[in-house]
Amino acid sequence: MQRGPRPRPVRRALAAIVAAVLTSSAAASSSAAEPTDIAADQRAEKTDFSDSQILDGFFKTAFGAEYHVAGRVDRIRKFEGPVRIHAEGESRPDRRAQLARVVADIARRVRHLDIAMTDDGDEANVTVHLVRDKNLGKTIASFYGAERAREIHQSLDPQCLSGFRKNDRYEIEQANVILTVDNGDFVFLDCAYEELLQSLGPINDTDAVPWTMFNDGVQKGYFDVYDQYLMNILYHPEIKPGMTVQEVKAVLPQVMRDVRGWVARVNGTGP
Repeated sequence: MQRGPRPRPVRRALAAIVAAVLTSSAAASSSAAEPTDIAADQRAEKTDFSDSQILDGFFKTAFGAEYHVAGRVDRIRKFEGPVRIHAEGESRPDRRAQLARVVADIARRVRHLDIAMTDDGDEANVTVHLVRDKNLGKTIASFYGAERAREIHQSLDPQCLSGFRKNDRYEIEQANVILTVDNGDFVFLDCAYEELLQSLGPINDTDAVPWTMFNDGVQKGYFDVYDQYLMNILYHPEIKPGMTVQEVKAVLPQVMRDVRGWVARVNGTGP
């Protein structure tokens, strides 16, 4: 069935590498897409990629930072150990249920990532702050200060935001995600997937890779196959925090064999 065009949010990423890294998503429209739109896009998505296409996206997103303030950005950044996500803020049962489904979907599709929701805020190392759009500005200012909040708004006009703190071994220790709850289902799901995944490490948006949600002009609303490849490479046990590009390349033959087999199985496209 032919569908008319729908408004899509335009995203930009901001990464400040000092003690923390920030990414944001901005939207030109708050119009919601029907769930069937996301399902139709998912059925029609490209799923066959060469090794070079996958690795090009991995190196472009896992290394570097679109907005670089200070510190090294030529190292792998990721969580080591379980990731526990706690939601706080607006008491929207529908959004909390959607968030839980997003987290469960990520857990199912990334083999070596132990990620789950928790009701215990003290246990969490990722906190998702659910806010109304009118309160987004003051929420950002409460986290990053008035001056940085002005920079973010002037550069990006964000509709959601995430940031993480890493240690000197490039291990992510704590992350915060801010999501707006009143801009429609598509924007919420698109932001939830992108911000949660970027808070796990692949912080560098790129417009040179057309298949990834870590592209300013690409919106998904679901966990696409291409980004499953990127996240499964990042969280493969052979890929360690602090690795350089050359160190990653040295272990890629085995990593790619494992990742290709897993992504095919979890998506029902191979044995």
